Amino acid sequence: MSDENARQLSRLWRIMRTVKQMCQDRGYELTDEECNISLDDFRRDYADEQGAPQRTRMNFTARPTEHMLRKYTPLPRAGQPEPEPTIGTIHVEFSEETSLGIKFLKNFVQLLSEKNYFSGIFITQGVPTASAYKLIPSVLPTILEIFREDELLVNISKHDLVPKHIMLSAEEKKGLLERYRLKETQLPRIRVDDPMARYLGLRRGQVVKIIRKSETAGRYASYRWAI
Repeated sequence: MSDENARQLSRLWRIMRTVKQMCQDRGYELTDEECNISLDDFRRDYADEQGAPQRTRMNFTARPTEHMLRKYTPLPRAGQPEPEPTIGTIHVEFSEETSLGIKFLKNFVQLLSEKNYFSGIFITQGVPTASAYKLIPSVLPTILEIFREDELLVNISKHDLVPKHIMLSAEEKKGLLERYRLKETQLPRIRVDDPMARYLGLRRGQVVKIIRKSETAGRYASYRWAI
C-alpha cells in the first residue's frame, strides 16, 4: 500500500466513524460496532486490492429507532388525532467527485425519491457550488443535508468543551413551555447551521436541551429554540 493510499484510508476511516456516530446519536439503528469500526476492518471492507479507499462502498442507509419515531411524532390535533412521525429511513452517500455541482446533487435527489428515502446526507470532498446550495430548498419534502469531508474528521460532540445536546420531542417541548409559562419565541435561540445543530439534524422550531457542567450545581440545563 502506498503512503498516499494509507493516508487517505486513515482519513476516510475517521470520517466514516463520525458519520455513523452522528446518525446513531440522532436515533438511527446503528450498532456500536458499526460506529466504532477499527481501521483494519475499514481497510478490509472499503479498500481495493491496492489499499485505495472506495467511497462508493461506504454508502449506507439506516432506519429510525422506535425512540426516534416517537420523538419525531407531532402532537395530536383536530383532524389528525394520530399523526405520523416526520422521520424515516436516511441514506448517506460519499461523493467520489472532488467538487459538488448541481448535476451530482440532482442525481442524489433522484435516488432518494426513487428509493423512497425520507432524507439524505451527501458528503462531498470539496466546497459545493452556489447553484448546488440553491437546489436544497426545492427538494422538499425530502430533507437533504450536505457535509464536507473535512467537517467530519472530528466528532465535535465528543469534545470536552462541547456540552451535551439533546433534542426534545414535541411533547417534551410542550411540557417545557407550559412549566415555565413561555412561548417558544421567548427561548434563547440556536441557528440550524450551528455545528451541533447540524450534527443533530435540528429543524426550525425544534428545541434542544443543553447540559453543561457546573462547579457548584454539578450540572445544569438550558434550552434553545432552533431558527
